[in-house]
Amino acid sequence: MPATIPSPTVGVLALGPLTIHAYALCILAGIGVAIWMGDRRMRDRGGEEGLVLDVAMWAVPFGIVGGRLYHVITTPQPYFGEGGSPVDALKIWQGGLGIWGAVALGALGAWIGTRREGVSFLSFADAVAPGVLVAQAIGRWGNWFNNEIYGEPTDLPWAVRIHDWDAGAGQAVVDSAGDPVVLGTYHPTFLYESLFLLVLAIAILALDRRRRLAPGQVMGLYVAGYPLGRVVIETMRTDAANTILGLRVNIWTSLVVFVLGVVIYTVCGRRRAAGERDEDLTSRDAVSH
Repeated sequence: MPATIPSPTVGVLALGPLTIHAYALCILAGIGVAIWMGDRRMRDRGGEEGLVLDVAMWAVPFGIVGGRLYHVITTPQPYFGEGGSPVDALKIWQGGLGIWGAVALGALGAWIGTRREGVSFLSFADAVAPGVLVAQAIGRWGNWFNNEIYGEPTDLPWAVRIHDWDAGAGQAVVDSAGDPVVLGTYHPTFLYESLFLLVLAIAILALDRRRRLAPGQVMGLYVAGYPLGRVVIETMRTDAANTILGLRVNIWTSLVVFVLGVVIYTVCGRRRAAGERDEDLTSRDAVSH
């Protein structure tokens, strides 16, 4: 077999009666990094230490619920289709979080949290947006542990070796000799997306340092930037997905979200420009009088 990226044959760790899923650990690690990065950026904006964690207590649960709802709604067959199990819709540790739902409801939770804390939602969103991208990049490695989210077969040196996977058991299926069954080597689309997310986070951080962006524009860059890479990744993925007019649902969602991000960036910029013009007119009136 040519050189490839190996993949785990076990995605769970049993500690007595406790079963720890690597997918969940990746999600939690990403959340932790996002809170740490967001806290540092929020303090740089004059916020109090611990504020991001307080708001995250609202945003994270909302985001997890939203991510799962989006996944179940857009991929209902395993849960409500023929032979499906509705109970499995609750088994989030087996994978299946739709980022669009996670961001949408997570933003709602963050809005509630910022209202309770008496801080600007836009300032908070700008502070945490780069960290959220890093969190997504880390979370994508949960797909590696679950042997999922890959592209077409390939023999490139960075191809990922994928096993026949038993999602219920959290491990690879084995043959009669007890060896894990290998399906083949494929494009590691989870890795491509993870790298894209890191590059996008670095680019937004650099731009935020070099330019005086209006409140909300960092969030707009995140909302508009992520779909650009996601569309490319979606065209490469081969896992089953529902389609509309021949395109995967996530591609259509990406296009809508991209437009939303452009609108957010533009409107926030115009608001600041309008405010600066008003201040300038006020200053001129004060001088003339």
